[in-house]
Parts: sequence; C-alpha cells; structure tokens
Amino acid sequence: MSSSLDTVSNITPSRTEVERSPSRIAPIWTKLRGLVLAILFPIAMLIIWHLLTYGRKYSLIPSPTDVALSLYDLAFGGINDDAYSQSLMTHLLASVSRVYGGFAIAAIAAVPLGLMIGRIPLIRSLLDPTLQIMRPVPVTAWLPLSMIMFGLGPRSAFFLVCLGAFYPILVNTIFGVRSVDPRLFGAASMLGCQGPAQFFRVVLPASLPAIFTGLRLGLGFAWVVIVVGEMTGVQTGLGAIIMEARQLSRTEIIISGMIIIGVAGFLSDRMVMWLGKSLLRWSPNFV
Repeated sequence: MSSSLDTVSNITPSRTEVERSPSRIAPIWTKLRGLVLAILFPIAMLIIWHLLTYGRKYSLIPSPTDVALSLYDLAFGGINDDAYSQSLMTHLLASVSRVYGGFAIAAIAAVPLGLMIGRIPLIRSLLDPTLQIMRPVPVTAWLPLSMIMFGLGPRSAFFLVCLGAFYPILVNTIFGVRSVDPRLFGAASMLGCQGPAQFFRVVLPASLPAIFTGLRLGLGFAWVVIVVGEMTGVQTGLGAIIMEARQLSRTEIIISGMIIIGVAGFLSDRMVMWLGKSLLRWSPNFV
C-alpha cells in the first residue's frame, strides 16, 4: 500500500512545482513581449493593405504579394527576369557606401566643430549665426548646386548625404557641450585638472551621450537623403532604382526599394545604439 502511494506521489506534481510553473513562463513572456508588440502594428498594416488591394489587378498600388515577389526577384531573380532581377546587392552596396561615406565625412567635420562652438565663445559668435541660417535650407534645394559643383555622379550624392547628416550631429554636439554641469569644472579644478585638460576629461566625456544621439540622428537622415542624393545621375543605388521605377510606373519596385531602405536604416540605427550603450554604460542619459 505504501509503495503505491509513493508511486502516485512521484507522478503527481507537488504544490511547489505547480506554483513555480507560472514563474518560469513570466521571464519568457517578458523577453517575447517587446517582439510581439513590435510586429503587431506591421501585421495590422499588411492586413489592411491586402484588403484594400485585393482583386484590383490593374491598380497602380500593388498588393503585398506582388511586392514580396518583387523583393524576391530583386534578391534572387527567377521571376520577372528583367533588368531589376538579382540586382539587389549591387544597388544596396552602392547606397551603403554612399550613406556611410557621407556620414563619416559629416561626423569628422561636425563633432570637432560642435565641440569648439559649444566651448569657445569667439568661435560660437563667429560661426553659429551663419550655420543656423544655412541649417533650415532643405537638401533638395542643394541638388542643382551640387550637380554644378561636383558634376553628375557619386560625388554629388556624397555631398548631399554628408550635408543631410551634418546638422543633426553638429546641433546635438553643441547642445551636449553647453549642457555640461558647471559644478563638474569646479570639482575637476579641486582635483588638479585645469586648463585644456578639462576639455578632454570633463567636457568630452560629459557631452558624449548627446554626441551619440546626434550620430544616431545623422545616420538616420543620411538614409533619408540617399534617394535625393542618387537623383544626380548615378546608375546604381536604391534611390536610382526608385527613380527609374517611377518613370516606368513599376510601383512594386518603388515600394521594395522603400522597404529595403527602411530595413537598412533600422539596422544602422541599432548598430549605433549598440555601440553607444557599449561605450556609455556609465551614463544614464543615453537611451
């Protein structure tokens, strides 16, 4: 009799095991919650898009299925077998090189300039008014002038992308320098850090969160501007195929290019955020 009771007790879960099972599920849901919430809105948009385009064969707005097939053909070919088939990597690499090249030039120029404008009153009085007047001028207004200065081709695209990324980095760098707590300078002086050394040991570290925010915004604007930049006569690039597809009324190619730019920009933003979090673990101000 006792052996049978022992067997039943071994098979039946104890009260503590039953109580622990929800606690095991909770961490899993916590990890998946962000992913589930992130995909709910895109799924809802796809459903609405499908319902609005279902059964309209000759509509200029393609269905999600047509765009998915177009994306597959761009990447791997074998569906339409036209000039766009299996050309994704060529256009993507061309746009990536222009985005990151223009962004790098903008960062190299904007960060030191922002540090000087934010820290040195003479340079701020000399340059800041002119830069603030030029900042609201849209990148599209620079398109004709860039083609005159740099000619048709990649150099004009580099210039426009660089211009689009420059001002967000500059403004955030200036803001970061001007926002440094004055008490930090007093504390540094008491510890023997005075003069130019305060710039590298106080100003630069304290303004790094704002600088990284500017880099994040600047890289995002670089992807925004790439379509305009590749309107300057380049033959390859995501912006180039979007403009060419517009002339051919290939709306599915246009939307495919938009999706690729969005995904590439998202991954670029995640990369900058990861780098910032790795370098600025000490800062509660960097998100």
